[in-house]
Amino acid sequence: MNYFKTFLLMLVLTGILIVAGGAIGGEQGMVIALIFAAVMNLGTYWFSDKVVLSMYHAVPVTEAEYPELYSIVRNLAARGNIPMPKVYIVDEETPNAFATGRNPNHAAVCVTTGIMKILNANELSGVIGHELMHVKNRDILISSIAATVAGAISMLAWMAEWGAMFGGFGGRSDDREGNIIGIIAMAIIAPLIATMIQLAISRQREYAADKGGAMLSGNPMYLASALNKLEAGNEEEPMQANQMTHATAHMFIVNPLRGGAFKSLFSTHPSTEDRIERLKEMARGGII
Repeated sequence: MNYFKTFLLMLVLTGILIVAGGAIGGEQGMVIALIFAAVMNLGTYWFSDKVVLSMYHAVPVTEAEYPELYSIVRNLAARGNIPMPKVYIVDEETPNAFATGRNPNHAAVCVTTGIMKILNANELSGVIGHELMHVKNRDILISSIAATVAGAISMLAWMAEWGAMFGGFGGRSDDREGNIIGIIAMAIIAPLIATMIQLAISRQREYAADKGGAMLSGNPMYLASALNKLEAGNEEEPMQANQMTHATAHMFIVNPLRGGAFKSLFSTHPSTEDRIERLKEMARGGII
């Protein structure tokens, strides 16, 4: 069901691009915006492992340094029929983890030193299982496609704003004002809706990774217990908000950023309470 919802959201996002492109920039404007957005996101996708790991100063670790972590990653990767990913550590007290890489053959799993301090082996296996499912499901590719389409819509809006400022829409003077108002309204609304759908896609991928990770680790309660500790840990020791964490917040197992009144609406993650409840339902139903 999560895959079907993601597919529907991608269709809606594409539909917004087509409608907004036709209204704001026409066919030519839509193609130009899509090409620019694709170029910007292609580099991020192709070099995602190197870029994100470098952002957080992640360092590769050996099995001799972290034998338990290596054992968990190796066993779960074998169980999920996934190539053994590279293992990294970030010297950060905020307990969190993420996976990156454009496909299972170029993947890396990264955990913070903070998460190693508060989770037991079972809980850590739930977290690693979640991250490996992101790798197996190619969620980096899905998020890159969503970001490309949403970025093209935002670029069209930017083009529309400049066009309105310099009167570049043409047409007769008596209907130009109405056209400009409609285009500006589209330029404001379309990127907002596109961003919300992009975030909804991210949330659906989290649900899918939770379910797959719970099955991979063998017990949904491992991940449920870990999420409970991680949410509390991020509240007590939040990661410092900066441009890097805003751009990559969706990659972490729990949102490293603190939100305000619209946190749930504009969050890259479902609420932790909802995720835990779903995992508990899996455990009660014996879905392993």
